[in-house]
Amino acid sequence: MAVEQWDSTDRAILDQLQRDGRIANVDLAEAVSLSPSATLRRVRALERAGLIAGYRAELDRARLGLGLTVFLELKVDGHHRETADRIERALSAIPAIVACHIVSGDADILAEATVPDLAAYERLLLDEVLAIPSITGVRSAFAIRTVRSRGPLPLTQWPDRTQP
Repeated sequence: MAVEQWDSTDRAILDQLQRDGRIANVDLAEAVSLSPSATLRRVRALERAGLIAGYRAELDRARLGLGLTVFLELKVDGHHRETADRIERALSAIPAIVACHIVSGDADILAEATVPDLAAYERLLLDEVLAIPSITGVRSAFAIRTVRSRGPLPLTQWPDRTQP
């Protein structure tokens, strides 16, 4: 469904769920000034429409022993749909790759990986990423510190719910 079909109450629900995906329905209902049953109906409609893609816990990488975040700019030889599909499948199958984007500019793909240390990154690079046919080059940048990660999406395309 088009964004225009959703109203400011739906925006408020999405804003709340982005900040706390485990919020109890009764608390969500209170926060958006609806009854719990009406709130639940709207949440289910947002899920069915695909605006809510899923729910998950955000884990602390460093405490899990994955303290090194690396951004890989990948160059690809042969820009064809078949090549792109094969590379996308291969990158998606590598557990250390946590995000992947087809981009414009000097690189063709920007991938984010999280690994324990430089030795693990070397194994990832040499044994997995560069082993993918058609990847011809990699440029890496290491995160020194993460300032913000996966913040809530700005839902400014919908009217503010406090405005008439």
